Amino acid sequence: MAEAEVLYSDVKFTREKGNTGTASSPAEVTYSEVRLSKTQPCTGLPGSQQQQPVLNGRSKVPSERVALGVVSVLLAAAVIALGLIAHKNMELSQTLTERDAVARNLTEQYSKVKSCNTVQPTFPNPTDMKMNEPYQKCEEGWELHGGKCYYFSTDRLPWELSRHQCIAQHGDLVKIDSREEQTFLEQKLREKMNDAEDKFWIGLTDSQTEGTWLWVDGSPLDTSLTFWLSGNPDNWEGEDLDGEDCVRMGERGGARELNCWFDKSCKVPHRRICEKQITAAHLKCV
Repeated sequence: MAEAEVLYSDVKFTREKGNTGTASSPAEVTYSEVRLSKTQPCTGLPGSQQQQPVLNGRSKVPSERVALGVVSVLLAAAVIALGLIAHKNMELSQTLTERDAVARNLTEQYSKVKSCNTVQPTFPNPTDMKMNEPYQKCEEGWELHGGKCYYFSTDRLPWELSRHQCIAQHGDLVKIDSREEQTFLEQKLREKMNDAEDKFWIGLTDSQTEGTWLWVDGSPLDTSLTFWLSGNPDNWEGEDLDGEDCVRMGERGGARELNCWFDKSCKVPHRRICEKQITAAHLKCV
């Protein structure tokens, strides 16, 4: 319970004396001390209305509301700032990922271009080559022509062994399918032959049935597409009693009308022409 506030005051009372027949006498003065108390209202009693504290003449409640509002605004600003930072981080991460992808792509393209600079192109005009388009390529030592690869050997072997060597190189003795192909081979052999007998085996034989000429893939010789030198084939047995069952070709000084096929004993060593399909690649030079 709150203490009472005590106030003190002096009160002066006068009292007249009774009439005694004497002259009037002055009034009798009496002093009395009066104590008044002022009690603070009880704040702890139930049901009593508590008076709001006053600071500098203003209520304290509006100040608390203002402070709470400021805190709320600051929290909202912090949430927005964090959201913006998270968004920026996502954009930065995506940008870095895209940059890394571009860098990898550029590295791959550089490697391809570098490879082009170190490998001899097989095209007659390398400036016509474009990026990311498949092109035809032959292994080292093989020559490209008409979608095929050709190998002109320097060693000499009988026909059967010559064929085995071609097969070991993933090809076979050449099969001539067109006049254009015969022209290419005939012109090449002019440059490669050292003398008149320095001829090359091709993949044509009648060793199974005399007079029935077959290519190495088992297909019969097209009689409308032959390039026999006049007088051939003659199956001459003067060198080999088994006759001449294999075909060689070539004229060092050039063949008239491309006719430079000769039947010969399969046991005689000769150089050979191997043929195989090209390998497809996607590396392009620019």
